[in-house]
Amino acid sequence: MAKTKPGKKDLDSYTIKGTNKVVRPGDCVLMRPADSDKPPYVARVEKIEADHRNNVKVRVRWYYRPEESLGGRRQFHGVKELFLSDHYDMQSAHTIEGKCIVHSFKNYTKLDNVGTEDYFCRFEYKAATGGFTPDRVAVYCKCEMPYNPDDLMVQCEGCKDWFHPNCMGMTIEEAKKLDQFLCSDCSSDDDAKRPLSSFHVPPSSDAKVETKRRKR
Repeated sequence: MAKTKPGKKDLDSYTIKGTNKVVRPGDCVLMRPADSDKPPYVARVEKIEADHRNNVKVRVRWYYRPEESLGGRRQFHGVKELFLSDHYDMQSAHTIEGKCIVHSFKNYTKLDNVGTEDYFCRFEYKAATGGFTPDRVAVYCKCEMPYNPDDLMVQCEGCKDWFHPNCMGMTIEEAKKLDQFLCSDCSSDDDAKRPLSSFHVPPSSDAKVETKRRKR
């Protein structure tokens, strides 16, 4: 267990200022950015401590949005997708605006309704190198892209693969009316196997360390 510096004490919880919401280590929180035009930062609280003047600080592990990563946002990234980074920081607890939930990818896709506080994470991200873990994920459809939970997909009754309606020459409205669907390969009795079954997520070639400015 990490030792607390002299004059400081570990806290089991912190109540967000002006609310009755209690934050504990392990919780995910929304933190106020320095630029008020930007959305709140998302972080996982690792530790809460107070000094002798009762100033409360939190040690956090940052989540990055796709556009904050070295590779940028890609077509398959969901609107609520985050990457759990290896970037840790100490922040004033006063910058915590609220709590949120970062679901696993599987659990997120099972949600009946996605609230403003719901996010999901399927990658860990190395901030200095731009590398991802895992660096390969399953792909679907003729376009052979990873699944974006924001996009409607239809499942082929034959091969059980999933397809984007527009990749199959259909509109979203037409796809919603389907009772069953056969992809072009299955409907033409084409048994050729698709050789590509994963999508490589490479680190950026021009990787550099980027410091995020946070409001303390």
